[in-house]
Amino acid sequence: MLPKIKTILYATGMGAGAPHVFRYALTMAKQHDAQIVAVSAIETLSEFAQNLVEPYIPAEQREKIHNEAHQNSKEKLQERINQLCEKECKQDQQCIQRLIDIRIEDGAPAQAILKVAEKINSDLIIMGSHRHTALGDAILGTTTRKVLHSATIPVLVVRIPDGFREEGF
Repeated sequence: MLPKIKTILYATGMGAGAPHVFRYALTMAKQHDAQIVAVSAIETLSEFAQNLVEPYIPAEQREKIHNEAHQNSKEKLQERINQLCEKECKQDQQCIQRLIDIRIEDGAPAQAILKVAEKINSDLIIMGSHRHTALGDAILGTTTRKVLHSATIPVLVVRIPDGFREEGF
């Protein structure tokens, strides 16, 4: 029996390659009559960084800054996805309605992606990947590699072409 794909998690860092990767999510959603949930992560400050900032910025102001960052990220992602949907879907309202939620999560991107995928019972994760050096991957690791090795569901990794840039994004 063929697997059913009803919910696709589109993971994005909102970089230059995001439009390229989103098109794959949109195509898969159309082909499988699935819904898309977009997720992006805001990394929290390390404990060391928090200790450095704490004496200079009161807790209320830190929380306000954090909440504003969440809201700005969500608005930016919504705006970019709306632009892409308008460009790719034209007058197909069903296409535009495939995106059912946008989530901005706190924490390390890989952990945030995996947490949301589990929470929404996603059938597929779609994310992009840039070319990295072997040394860079070995020392720093990549979000994509971490998700690939920890996910319990299929992950479609979309290679972002070198130098990919789309006008308006």
